[in-house]
Amino acid sequence: MFLPYHVNPGWPSGRMYQSFEVFAECLLVKVLMVLTSHDQLGDTGEKTGFWLEEFAAPYYRLLDAGAEITLSSPAGGQPPLDPKSDAPDAQTPATERFKSDEQAQSVLANTVPLEDVSPEGFDAIFYPGGHGPLWDLAENADSISMIETFMAAGKPVAAVCHAPAVLVNARSAGGEPLVKGRVVSGFSNSEEAAVGLTDVVPFLLEDRLQSLGGHYSAAPDWQPHAVVDGQLVTGQNPASSELVADHLLELLGHG
Repeated sequence: MFLPYHVNPGWPSGRMYQSFEVFAECLLVKVLMVLTSHDQLGDTGEKTGFWLEEFAAPYYRLLDAGAEITLSSPAGGQPPLDPKSDAPDAQTPATERFKSDEQAQSVLANTVPLEDVSPEGFDAIFYPGGHGPLWDLAENADSISMIETFMAAGKPVAAVCHAPAVLVNARSAGGEPLVKGRVVSGFSNSEEAAVGLTDVVPFLLEDRLQSLGGHYSAAPDWQPHAVVDGQLVTGQNPASSELVADHLLELLGHG
């Protein structure tokens, strides 16, 4: 039976908690994960959206670490899945786990509209990639405001592959591009050329990050690569998804 209050020197600040459940709630990390709602690959007539591995791998990495995850998107509801990311040769242990996880599928099908989400109460924000964010999240006012709010509050912001596009219109408190002077990564020009979309995407992410004053960092094509600059974590490609999540957990004190 619990006494009215419990205190343990190993608990944060030696604080007293009415129960272990209250203590556990104080340790709970709450992460907002924002996915694209855009499903058209330029004028090609092909579909795009979010990349399954870039959602599934970080989702389970964070979930298994005890994080409480809220999924959101500009339009709400089911985000569009890039069909190429669901091809047999794109499958990973994380995507296979997702396909057998009915609860996760239900959560994904019911993302909260981004305009209805308040940054208060969240400890970090994570953006999975796919080509979709180049069109919608890069320009989305709610997303830009969310990122600026998180960064100003010293809360981690993480993005992988094409998702660092969400940073290109965000500004620092002083009005400068948020990425100016920061080490950042994202899908490289050579990787975009390799998938044949250099002339389809609205902008090349590597070029845009550099034009804004970011110090772009990359590994050889398709190799895992992620960088941390202060509270900002960015990863290069799908293979970097878990690495970005791991860095985010380290920033949150759960690494």
